[in-house]
Amino acid sequence: MNPPYQITSEILRLVASISEKIGQVNAKYLDKPSLKLRKENTIKTIHASLSIEGNTLSEEQITAILENKRVIGPEKDVNEVLNAIKVYNQLHKFNPESVKSFLSAHELLMHGLVLDNGKFRKSGVSIVAGEKLAHMAPPAHNVPFLMNDLFAYLKSSSEIQLIKSCVFHYEMEFIHPFIDGNGRMGRLWQTLILMKQYPVFEFIPFENVIHKTQQAYYTALAQSDNSGNSTPFIEYMLNVIDESLATLLDFKAKVMNSEDRLTYFSETNKAPFNRKAYMSVFQEISTATASRDLKLGIALGLFEKEGDKSNTTYKFI
Repeated sequence: MNPPYQITSEILRLVASISEKIGQVNAKYLDKPSLKLRKENTIKTIHASLSIEGNTLSEEQITAILENKRVIGPEKDVNEVLNAIKVYNQLHKFNPESVKSFLSAHELLMHGLVLDNGKFRKSGVSIVAGEKLAHMAPPAHNVPFLMNDLFAYLKSSSEIQLIKSCVFHYEMEFIHPFIDGNGRMGRLWQTLILMKQYPVFEFIPFENVIHKTQQAYYTALAQSDNSGNSTPFIEYMLNVIDESLATLLDFKAKVMNSEDRLTYFSETNKAPFNRKAYMSVFQEISTATASRDLKLGIALGLFEKEGDKSNTTYKFI
């Protein structure tokens, strides 16, 4: 049986908007982001997801850890970042439809932070907001069965992947299968579910938008709890995804200088090319600007020129 939710007009609008943006991303070659963009998005994702859970390290400190530099900060916070880096460096090893893979990810993510990492909780948990009980999770003995049912929905449902990812995220948070690490696991697993159909989601730090709208995130979870279905949370998360895609497209649209463009192009393209192919990636620049870029690329030793005039091609060194 599928978890309860309704497909609203807002959900349909957002699915259409997201689908259009994914098409734009693929058309602009951003399904193969540069190494620089990959690194930036990994840092933003880790920073935002852990900040939601109270981690105090900055993006600069996370960058330093990623570069194997020493960082001064709370030991727990540093360990959380180290664990997250390990997980995000091997996203492709996890199967989003496997309970075993889900537990393996939690084991890595929470290594050294909790005693029962990689295992479903054996005791009851509740979430308190201020002095009020915000959520009472199902009894511990029901967790394995509830999670198996949720993964069965992932495997068998014909629902579109965008909606399934949101449903899983909410239902997992409702079940609260672990003593700690539920929030970061919910966000991680939604990324993996989306990546299965849309690889570009590996490079979309939607946790950054959640971090900026943290109260709305908790409100959407509470509204879904109160209504007995995940519809409010689906709408919230689809808005988050839509905004995150818009931000990714803005990266391509922002003003880049010649060296920025050459770096981006050299990281995402290795085959011989001509000026027309270069301009297809940077559609906003003129022919004269493209020619200046290519001349600079030769001067920098990135590639060499072959042929002349309309037959000119460039080959990476």
